[in-house]
Order: sequence, then structure tokens, then C-alpha cells
Amino acid sequence: MYDPSHLRTFLAVAQTLSFTQAARRLGLRQSTVSQHVRRLEDATGRPLFSRDTHSVELTEDGEAMLGFARRIMEVHEQASAFFTGTRLRGRLRFGASEDFVLTRLPEILEGFRYDHPEVDLELTVELSGTLHEQLAAGKLDLVLAKRRPEEPRGELVWHDRLVWIGAERLRLEPERAVPLIVYPPPGITRALALEALERQGREWRIVCTSGSLNGLIAAARAGLGVMAHSRGLIPPGLVRVPDRAGLPELGRVDFVLVHGARRTAAQGAADALAAAILAGGDRLHRR
Repeated sequence: MYDPSHLRTFLAVAQTLSFTQAARRLGLRQSTVSQHVRRLEDATGRPLFSRDTHSVELTEDGEAMLGFARRIMEVHEQASAFFTGTRLRGRLRFGASEDFVLTRLPEILEGFRYDHPEVDLELTVELSGTLHEQLAAGKLDLVLAKRRPEEPRGELVWHDRLVWIGAERLRLEPERAVPLIVYPPPGITRALALEALERQGREWRIVCTSGSLNGLIAAARAGLGVMAHSRGLIPPGLVRVPDRAGLPELGRVDFVLVHGARRTAAQGAADALAAAILAGGDRLHRR
């Protein structure tokens, strides 16, 4: 009933909320992406996206289809691997940004290890900037991390907006410097937050620096200050800072998969893990 190629296209559109970006990810024409979505909507008898000239959003039925599509694709990939006899082996050095500590990325990695038991998966959790540096140095084979929207490298998993977050009871005083909770350099959200405040001419002071997301969350929950964070990954116990606080817009950030420039014995395993992450990308959001 549901063509796997149509489901793969649907997942790409759902994760990027862009027919253009989905076409680039899949190497298809935009008209083909539209055709796949239309045929899937015909098969379900329900609209899966609401779209106009400015935006693409999942409908309620589209949200439901996310889980179904992901599970169908996982089973499809498992069956393909079983009957083609492909058995991936070797050491795969995978780096994931601190942003994913509290998401369901472990479920994706568990499924990958189940499907490919002979792959020796080594996980590094670090700041996005540090992961990109390690990848360039040949110390990692695949990275899931943030990038600035203007940067070309990487395969887009999804776009998101950065927002200011803090404890619900936190109150900012306009005449005082903004208390900041930040990652150390080369953290991308740190750089974007400081650049936004500099453009606004707003004074700031750093009240907490930590390379651990849990450390930043603890400081924010204690009401020490505010932090820049992905809108789709706001940790429990923290809320968006209201617009009346007068903090500057932070803009958008991309989450991408980046392969190492050097082809290694881990290339096949890296490709398989990247496909699993792209197929299960909806599990990386906290909706």
C-alpha cells in the first residue's frame, strides 16, 4: 500500500519542512518530491502537509504518519540487508553533538547495533565545533552536529530556530547585563548568542560555562541566567524567554550529518548509520 520510496521522500520533507531541501537530500527533482508526497496522500486518503508559498507544516495525520513511515522503513532496510547478505564490519567512530543527549538518539543507535552486530561503534559526545574539528583531523568517520545555516558542509537533517530559554520564574532587568549560560568555545550557539547581543548593543555577562548540556541545564533551572538553545530540543523544566524581555533574535541553525573527507573501511557502516538517522530523524525532536 505504501511505496518505500514515497515514505523515504515523506520523511525527508517532514524533517526539513522544505520540498527544496528534501529534493537536495534525496538527489531528486522537486517535482518528483511533490509527486511522491501526492501519491502517498492519495494512498492514505488524507493530507499529510499543509503548505503555502512561505511554509510547510505537518498536519495531524502527517504527524501520525511519521511514526508509521519510520517503522516501515526500518523493517524494509532490515529485510533488504538480510536477503542481500550484506554484513557490515569494522570500527565506526561516530560523533554526536551535546544537543542530542536528552533525545531518543540512543534508540536509533541501539537499532543500528542490532542490525549490524559486527560493527564496532565508538561514540563521542562533544560540542558541535569540536566535532567538526575532529572530523577534519580524521579522528571521526561521521558526525551529527549543528552548523551555521550559511555553511555548505553536511547533509541536512533539519532546520531549527534558536531561542532564548531559562527558568520560568526568571526575570531579566532591562538596565542590567544579560546573564548568560554558555558552552565554552568553539560552541556554535555560544558564538551566535554573543553575536546577536553585540549587534543589539546589549550588555552581557557570563554566569556559567560548561561543556556538558546537563551542567548548563542545571544552571538554567537554578535561575542563574538564560541560554541560547534549539527550539525543538528545549529541555524539561525550562521555557522560552518571553519577547517582552527584549532579547535579540538568534536566527536559525541547521543540524547536519557530515562524513569524513577520507574514505575508510568504515564508509559502508557510516553510510548505513547516516541512513538510519535520516529515517528516524523525527525521534531527535522533542515535540
